[in-house]
Amino acid sequence: MRSNSSPSAKRKLAKKARPSVRAERHSSTKTIAASRSLAERVLVVDIGGSSVKILATGQMQSRSFRSGPTLTPARMVEGVKELAADWAYRVVSIGYPGPVLGGWPIAEPQNLGRGWLGFDFARAFGCPVKVVNDAAMQALGSYKGGKMLFLGLGTGLGTALVVDGIVAPMEIGHLPYEEGTYEDYVGLAGLERHGKKKWRRHVADVVERVIAALQPDDTVIGGGNVAKLQAAPPHCRKGDNSDAFLGGFSLWAKTDTAPPNLQRDRARTQRKNSRHNKATDTSYRGSRAERS
Repeated sequence: MRSNSSPSAKRKLAKKARPSVRAERHSSTKTIAASRSLAERVLVVDIGGSSVKILATGQMQSRSFRSGPTLTPARMVEGVKELAADWAYRVVSIGYPGPVLGGWPIAEPQNLGRGWLGFDFARAFGCPVKVVNDAAMQALGSYKGGKMLFLGLGTGLGTALVVDGIVAPMEIGHLPYEEGTYEDYVGLAGLERHGKKKWRRHVADVVERVIAALQPDDTVIGGGNVAKLQAAPPHCRKGDNSDAFLGGFSLWAKTDTAPPNLQRDRARTQRKNSRHNKATDTSYRGSRAERS
């Protein structure tokens, strides 16, 4: 495992590593400080329909590479290992874009390649691995208490419910809606087909329907396309990009394994959401008036 390598070996490995995928390196938060008192060193892998994002305990920046319909689990592991060659980690958390049961994917992802069912991630990474639904991982990272609904606007529609700290992934996105499914209208395909203005109206309608059915105390709208909303619907808050990483760290946490500034960055996002509550209500009432 990485933790058994000497510092000189790690430096040599970093020099030799030449990722075969085209990697993008970006800051997941403005600053992410390293923690010196951690129970585990965790590598979090967030698999999406358009990119795979990674972050390890103590690192200053997340890293990513493109995914898409040709990405198999073997290629994913290869890309992650090459991108994280100079990082030290003992365990891995994976957010998988599909249903997971007992730590194993039970259906192939709709927007990636095939071969995920039965794939041995622990053997491929050479260390313990926990696999959860990607929406569930982001939901865990954004959870503040009570009964929380998470809706992730990305390539599809990720959904999860957290009740008293217990997360339950759901597949609400595949339920019938108008001439297709919820995901057809509020996922990336719906955004590209209908345009941003109409997509926003569909998002508002879908969120209202799901909240009415599940009656959560708190609702978080996350995912890569949440930034395309002018404002969150009433009684909702926007998630932060760091939430998926926080959720991944928490899967292994006896104590807090997340870099401290991830927590501070999320707190800033929550304060910003709070300041926009009045504007949010006004925007939502306007969209309701347009539909009527």
